[in-house]
Amino acid sequence: MAGSLGLAEDTSDASIACRQTGVIKLPQDIRSGKANGEEVFKKSTSILFKTLQVVRFYDLKRNTLIYLSYSDKLVEGSPKNSISTVPILKWR
Repeated sequence: MAGSLGLAEDTSDASIACRQTGVIKLPQDIRSGKANGEEVFKKSTSILFKTLQVVRFYDLKRNTLIYLSYSDKLVEGSPKNSISTVPILKWR
């Protein structure tokens, strides 16, 4: 019924894949850890307040960016969250 009314919800699946394709210059607030857990993407995926979000973390010890994608509302079971890491390498 909900689908025929245009109210069907997307499942809570999420996936992300990130790669370094050039020089990465991190702002000071990320390097210092002040911006850890920073929201970098957010999109509403339903009429009933569900959103897909991507949050970025920085691992200083490993010099790596970590991206976590997730949905903030469960629909039909557990969400399928996703994580992607980008080791910051020297670039020519």
